[in-house]
Amino acid sequence: MGASAVVSILITFLVVILVLYLVQRLPVDARMQQIIQIVVIIIGIVSLLKYLSVF
Repeated sequence: MGASAVVSILITFLVVILVLYLVQRLPVDARMQQIIQIVVIIIGIVSLLKYLSVF
């Protein structure tokens, strides 16, 4: 695995963490926050699997 793949994985991980933090700060109800968090986590996992050449 090349250095660019490692950097891409790290950046993806940091972006997912940042988006999850920002979702916590949104003034919406808890159920909507939970749905948004699940969507963000799924998108992050799919993106990480893409960088690992699973897809």
